[in-house]
Amino acid sequence: MSNSLEAHGALAPNPTRRTILRGGSTLLAASSVLPLARGFHPGGSGVIKVGLVGCGGRGTGAAYNALMAGEDVKLWAVSDAFRERMEDSLLTLLGKPELAGRIDVAPQRRFEGLHGYLGVIDTCDVVLLATPPFFRPAHIRAVAEAGKHLFAEKPVAVDAPGVRSVLESAQMIKSKGKTLVAGLCYRYENAKRETIRRIHDGAIGRVLSAQTTYNTSGLWHQGRKAHWSELEYQVRNWLYFNWLSGDHITEQHIHSLDKIAWVMKDRYPAKATSTGGRSQRTEAKYGNIYDHFSTVYEWEDGTKCFSSCRQWNGAASDVSDHVLGERGVAHLMSASIEGASPWRNDSEEPDDMYQNEMDALFASIRDGKPIYDGDIMAKSTLMAIMARMSAYSGQTITWDQALASVEDLTPQGYAEGFPEVAPVPIPGVTTFS
Repeated sequence: MSNSLEAHGALAPNPTRRTILRGGSTLLAASSVLPLARGFHPGGSGVIKVGLVGCGGRGTGAAYNALMAGEDVKLWAVSDAFRERMEDSLLTLLGKPELAGRIDVAPQRRFEGLHGYLGVIDTCDVVLLATPPFFRPAHIRAVAEAGKHLFAEKPVAVDAPGVRSVLESAQMIKSKGKTLVAGLCYRYENAKRETIRRIHDGAIGRVLSAQTTYNTSGLWHQGRKAHWSELEYQVRNWLYFNWLSGDHITEQHIHSLDKIAWVMKDRYPAKATSTGGRSQRTEAKYGNIYDHFSTVYEWEDGTKCFSSCRQWNGAASDVSDHVLGERGVAHLMSASIEGASPWRNDSEEPDDMYQNEMDALFASIRDGKPIYDGDIMAKSTLMAIMARMSAYSGQTITWDQALASVEDLTPQGYAEGFPEVAPVPIPGVTTFS
């Protein structure tokens, strides 16, 4: 059987993303044809049915951690654009003896194609979203409409219209008393929590500035096969197309930026001035994203954060965050503080942030005490997007400008299945909108 998106209905009558983000009535209405799951209620004794949307490595990992969060958690449905990824994910999970009895994904609950998320949402109590970020706003809206619990991998959008949609959807989830956990996993690492708690309690005094770095090597590329359509090629290599990933400052460096926002008590910067470009990844196969960014963020009170990220093979790696205060310096990745109140985390307790976030999610459902990460996941996404906007345009971009931006990265030809690759942005030439 063909693995092409067209062969599996991925390009069936499909409203554009703009329509979806305006409310998605046409697409979301299709969810009503499937029966709603009624398996679990807080305080009850039923199984918590989990659905996975996006069966790549991160999605499979999230499903594993979800299933390890309790014997009452069962994987009930899965969805992916590509059948072989669903099959590989299920085989991986079924191969884990510790998950015995927790996987019950009947063939009719394996939904293939770009619209398969609707079937997962309608048949499960908890939805795990781990597709390329472009699809997240529409998926989150559908979860909100259905009134289900949600885990949403970061980032949650690739542009400001997507962020605004997610902010609305997140409030809808909150109003329905459902849990919403974001994949900003450092927020669930106990060592980071204790370090930042100490910063907030004054261990380094008033925060003056911060430096955050995410310098890594290059990532994977799936190549191109002759039978793939252009849409399938881009979705399979989503990292390298800004409409799908938001560029690597949004897709990867968001972790670092979110930690800084957390240090700042979830106050977000007033403006960003950024530079970036393509020094190593210049071939056409790398789409239209940059391979490095350097950004200065500034808050209303004058506090600054100096941020850098790059994906270069053969270059030095560094993933670190340092916060300078009047009385000391905090090092977030090593969970340590120097200065007037020195401290170092020496706990030997297990501290797997990926497991911690799922444990918290399912505990909140059982206890009937919803978690709400909606604002931070949307605003930390925007913090990354505003720097990308600045680097692409060569202009300083304010928070208000970024939030109000009308730039929609959906490519021409997407709805027809032939997305055009936008030119690589050129600072001073590419305009902000």
